[in-house]
Amino acid sequence: MLLTNAKLYGQEGLWDLEIQDGRFKKISTSEGQEQDDNAIDLKGKIVLPPYVEPHIHLDYALTAGTPRWNQTGSVFEGIEIWAERKQLVDESIEDIKQRAKNALKMQIKHGIQHVRTHVDVGDPELKGMKALLEVKEEIKPWVDLQLVAMPQEGLYTKPDAERLLIEAIEMGADVIGGIPHYELTREDGVRSVHRILELAEKYDKLVDVHCDEIDDDQSRYLEVLAGEALKRGIGHRVTASHTTAMASYSNAYTYKLFQTLKKAGIHFVALPKANLHLQGRFDDNPVRRGLTRVKEMLHEGINVSFGLDSIMDPWYPLGDGNLMHVTEIGLHACHMTDYDHIVSALNLVTTNGAKTLGIEELYGIEQGNKANLIVIDSESEYEAIRTQAPVLYSIREGEIIVETKPAETKMNIEMD
Repeated sequence: MLLTNAKLYGQEGLWDLEIQDGRFKKISTSEGQEQDDNAIDLKGKIVLPPYVEPHIHLDYALTAGTPRWNQTGSVFEGIEIWAERKQLVDESIEDIKQRAKNALKMQIKHGIQHVRTHVDVGDPELKGMKALLEVKEEIKPWVDLQLVAMPQEGLYTKPDAERLLIEAIEMGADVIGGIPHYELTREDGVRSVHRILELAEKYDKLVDVHCDEIDDDQSRYLEVLAGEALKRGIGHRVTASHTTAMASYSNAYTYKLFQTLKKAGIHFVALPKANLHLQGRFDDNPVRRGLTRVKEMLHEGINVSFGLDSIMDPWYPLGDGNLMHVTEIGLHACHMTDYDHIVSALNLVTTNGAKTLGIEELYGIEQGNKANLIVIDSESEYEAIRTQAPVLYSIREGEIIVETKPAETKMNIEMD
């Protein structure tokens, strides 16, 4: 395969990409040479590595409204509804797999080839983990899937929660999750963070914690997570997701916290659409935006990526797997609509996400790497965001797995 006249994201000029045996064989500047009959002329469209979804819940996907809708729109009612659903709906492993695959198809359509999904491990039968382990193998040709063993209702709220978490890890989970702010007491929340990191070291796993997903400025498990990761020397393997309480912290405390975050080197995932929907639900005016301090962390060199979180589940009733929409909304919500942030925004759903997943050494458009890439319908980074440029091609190991033809509009009007 030969792709000609490609604009590489963030770079000047046009480039030719020669792909052989599923890898980038040669990447060179385009010099107007005669076109190969088998080449795809991209005519200046942007090429970038595939989108990375760092935080989704595939075992929850497409369940919104069953057994009831989330009326308060809060995180906590979502957890209650999910617990009710597990009691009322006896899904088979095949049912869970089918929902997950349908959600993955939405993501694949929009250029995603790397996904980290959290999987609820509170079910005594661990059906969700069993289902997603099978899905992981079945979708390998199109998507790399990481599974997070997630004790959705807390690690110490039920007698068998820790046992089930360990069982899920031993079954093959890639990442260990947690939710300290949902534990019964602050002490249990701190204890859960310590235990999660102990297990990560024992089993040599990554960590991704739902951390401080609440508007309470006294919810400060992030300092525990970062401090412990720093002491253990494993910060590069740790991700803090949501951290919405940070938006309510005082600037004085946040300044101190940032020193620990930078030393620890942990990663962050912000979920702009989901948390704009979920947070601030108990506020009178003014209502908080409920997003972590994305702009400030990026300025300090802390790795932050954007994710969707949900596709039609008890926590978020919308979603279609399109990370371009997430990026645009995140830029608005985080006051990042200045030019410099706009033209670098897709890093939040590509290279930054790859760092979070720990795949950066194998990721990117470089000679010798696997030929995984997407082509979007824009010739400029600025216009890509402004127009919400769709994915024209998603290519995996040199094979086109998605091809989209842009819509054509005919305007039957006359205007001076």
